[in-house]
Amino acid sequence: MNRKSVIAAVGLICIGIIFGVVLVSGLKTVDVGFAGNRQQVKLETQSNSSKNSLDLKSTSDGFVAIAKKLTPTVVGVTVTTKAKQGSKDFNDFFHFFGPDFKLPQPGPEQGSGSGVIITPSGYILTNNHVVENADKNGIEVRLNDTRRLTAKLVGTDPTTDLAVLKVEATDLPAAALGNSDDLEVGQWVLAIGNPFGYLNSTVTAGIVSYVGRTIGMKRDLYGIEDFIQTDAAINPGNSGGALVNMNGEVVGINTAIATRTGGYEGYGFAIPMNLAKTVAEDLINTGEVHRGYLGVMIQPVDATVAKANGLDKAQGVLVGTVQEGSAAGAAGVKEGDIIFAVDGKEVNQPNELQSLIARKHPGDEVSLTIYRDGKRFEKKVILKQRKTKEETVASSDEGTEESSGVDASSQTMKFENLGLTVKKLTADVKEKAKADNGVQVAEVKTFSEAYNRGLQPNDVIVEADRRKITSLNDLKRVVESHKPGDAVMLRVKDQAGNARFVAVQIPKEQG
Repeated sequence: MNRKSVIAAVGLICIGIIFGVVLVSGLKTVDVGFAGNRQQVKLETQSNSSKNSLDLKSTSDGFVAIAKKLTPTVVGVTVTTKAKQGSKDFNDFFHFFGPDFKLPQPGPEQGSGSGVIITPSGYILTNNHVVENADKNGIEVRLNDTRRLTAKLVGTDPTTDLAVLKVEATDLPAAALGNSDDLEVGQWVLAIGNPFGYLNSTVTAGIVSYVGRTIGMKRDLYGIEDFIQTDAAINPGNSGGALVNMNGEVVGINTAIATRTGGYEGYGFAIPMNLAKTVAEDLINTGEVHRGYLGVMIQPVDATVAKANGLDKAQGVLVGTVQEGSAAGAAGVKEGDIIFAVDGKEVNQPNELQSLIARKHPGDEVSLTIYRDGKRFEKKVILKQRKTKEETVASSDEGTEESSGVDASSQTMKFENLGLTVKKLTADVKEKAKADNGVQVAEVKTFSEAYNRGLQPNDVIVEADRRKITSLNDLKRVVESHKPGDAVMLRVKDQAGNARFVAVQIPKEQG
């Protein structure tokens, strides 16, 4: 190779190196745009400044300390009951834990559960369903130190599924009771109890999965559901045991599980301690619960209900019915009001309001934050005692004839965009619904707006946008006064005479 060729080759190599350096330095940005609409996107490694270091040794030591402190405060409860016809089957999807181990043949039955010692003098908190129907002297408590003591039933509260027992003993290890209102989803909790009646003093760990859960297990109209949901493993026999936070405080009484098999599947539910404390104090002091009542029927506020009331988001709970002579009625609470808060604490589900009121007593004053006609204001309410029998709320509307604009021969009217057909109110439906005015739902088209909002045939629409409906044309005028996308608030009565509000949204035309 001659000298000129060598020089040329070296030159080419230098040019290649320089080009490579320029090319690499030019790749600081990556073009990911489409042809004709290119966009420069710079991809950089993001530092995670929010990393949380977990000291596993300290966490483990914390679990150990809590288990040692709380395990002696949790007892086993064995209950002997008389055999009865039609006893409850506990193999439902939402499953009360006990009693377990029922004998198949006629005769006495025996079940087991758990309980939490709440005073050194021997008061024990457990579930009503663990001890209900117990024989006289049929409740035995098994302490952590292996002592077995006969327990007296102090009182029960089926509304919250709680009960208090008493054993004759002193200087018992009592649990520290925590503030369940401070619980947040994601917090560590321990469950302590006696699963299956023989795995005594079992401790499991998990997190708070949800707070304020309703699971549909109410045993009566006034049943209160405001459960703490957890994935700490709990099983039959844990009922009445302790749900404990990382401060070593009992924040809930374990009560139920969601299961298809009858055993643990990852979903357990506990009664919040703030509610349980109020019930326990009443039962210990007086033998019964003295619970304050507002005297309202309430329902959730969703996005459509919010829109119908001029709210920009779903919040609060809607008052469907105010009972005659109730505390709410005396204070001026009205049907259609939306309650935002109780004593400054926000409520966005009916069970949240129920739980807060359930901690109060007759004669207590509560402050309600109310929204009505676009205005927000406070109302002071003095709670009353619940009547022993449920009162029927009669309509105060006076019956009127249909307006003169209605064709007397027309018996029905269709609202195609809502999937709703209504007709004149018949005498039998009028009587059943206890409605003095309104129009009757004749048909509801499947999967229509009316169907999705829960309207059913023979419901009676008595109001629309707070206006009394006395004819088909009354309803037509209200609906036609709204444009697509608007929501209309209907007040509806069912065939049992129960009133509720239903918000329907006028569908937008499909383009």
